[in-house]
Amino acid sequence: MTSIKRTTEKSLLLLSGRAHPSLAEEVASCLGIGLLPLTAYEFANSEIYVRFEESVRGSDAFVIQSHTAPINEWIMEHLIMVDALKRASAKRITGVVPFYGYARQDKKHRGREPISARLMADLFKAAGADRLICIDLHTDQIQGFFDGPVDHLHALPILSNYVHEKYGHEDLAVVSPDAGRIKVAEHWSKRLDGAPLAFIHKTRDINRPNRSIARRVVGEVKDRTCILVDDMIDSGGTIVQATEALMNAGAGSVVIAATHPIFSDPAVERLRASAAREVVVTNTLPIPADRRFEKLTVLSIAPLISQAIHEVFEDGSVTSLFDEAMSC
Repeated sequence: MTSIKRTTEKSLLLLSGRAHPSLAEEVASCLGIGLLPLTAYEFANSEIYVRFEESVRGSDAFVIQSHTAPINEWIMEHLIMVDALKRASAKRITGVVPFYGYARQDKKHRGREPISARLMADLFKAAGADRLICIDLHTDQIQGFFDGPVDHLHALPILSNYVHEKYGHEDLAVVSPDAGRIKVAEHWSKRLDGAPLAFIHKTRDINRPNRSIARRVVGEVKDRTCILVDDMIDSGGTIVQATEALMNAGAGSVVIAATHPIFSDPAVERLRASAAREVVVTNTLPIPADRRFEKLTVLSIAPLISQAIHEVFEDGSVTSLFDEAMSC
């Protein structure tokens, strides 16, 4: 079966690109349906071709693709799939984007720079997407870039439930890797029984990407298990420096929790060699076997995505998912 039908003959179709098929299969399993068969390949000059093997006419279509490396290739495939659905007369098209590419370019720091996160939203609208489902966008303002509904999901319940169950009996502190993400840390604190907050004061050179310097710890972390929270881990430099700063400040141990495991080189080597006790992430992005390491824990985001898809399809409330424990 590749669809769910109601008495109104409304049908849900789930489609996936090739970037992260295992996540799409998990989502399909949670929904109790199959993925629509897809033919996709590259021409000799690397142009992408896609074709759906079954009719999508009149359907409520959800097309899932994580924007992982090679990111430009998978973004283009995602857009082409949306365009194919539009031209095949799908009734409503929702782009499911577990990791939204170019999200860090959400404003101009200097003159003559692009706002690429806005361009991404415009491209999805131009391709024919009616709605987007995203997880832990780098900044909330990106929701306003898309001319249509955006369901902004949060992995916090999944991550914090795991941390609370495993470390809740210890003296905890929630730590933001910079002052700008204190609001996120506050939400973590509420879910961890009011654990005290701290943050890392750091500086960043806008001329050197993926480079920052952790200066000092602001807050009480001595002898505490510090839950260091962020939305993503890219090259690992910022999070590992923050871990070192916490240990130097007398922390008992550090547990890193982040939604998106980008893991660009040399992130895995840095994390493996770091003083972190555990690194907890979700599977919004694929993590090949050669990028997994002993203290890495990967939690599934599929239940959250599948329940959001179900609520959108049934015209229910996606907001109601924010405080629930996800399972399927």
